[in-house]
Amino acid sequence: MVKLFHFPGSCSLAAHIVLEEIGKPYELEKVDLVSGAQNKAGYREVNPKGKVPALLRDDGTLLTELPAILVYLAKTHPELNLLPGDVEGEVRVLEALDYMIATLHMRGFTRIFRASMFTPTTADEPAVQQTGRDIAIEGLKNLSHQLGAKAYLLGDFTLADAMLFVLSFWSVGRAAIALPENLAAHFGRMKARPAVERTLKLEGFA
Repeated sequence: MVKLFHFPGSCSLAAHIVLEEIGKPYELEKVDLVSGAQNKAGYREVNPKGKVPALLRDDGTLLTELPAILVYLAKTHPELNLLPGDVEGEVRVLEALDYMIATLHMRGFTRIFRASMFTPTTADEPAVQQTGRDIAIEGLKNLSHQLGAKAYLLGDFTLADAMLFVLSFWSVGRAAIALPENLAAHFGRMKARPAVERTLKLEGFA
């Protein structure tokens, strides 16, 4: 049985959703980022990188980095088609994941939520946050264009939709960023999925 090290509402939410979509037993361990547990000896012994998510696999090896964890979960459960088997479908999912994680998450939302990481001067933090908002809003517009009238980002539900849900969750719940109409519909569609309902309940949001 795999174990997911996570923090509620963080980017690890995407991996948690995918585990619930898979529907097999797994363990869940909270790493309290608020209290700094990620930097303490206990968790550092598990994951020297000191961040979530991390996935402890059945063979005792640890897998880190959200994209790698998502791809591993999809590749080990190919019957769910969370990562399409054809080359074009696979690279399009990876393309979307990379954009959402590397640009919107790391360059956008991280500036909004943790401005102090980007400047040593408190007075500069509002400008840093605004830069983050601009990046996030532009990114959401691009994702809205990609989604178009489809139910899911690439047509059928994939790993990309789990990450898009996280970005929408942050936009609505933490950053007060209005979603484009079709992304708002996608957010509602995702919340109605049983796996997402279970995940939100487990993480204390429902």
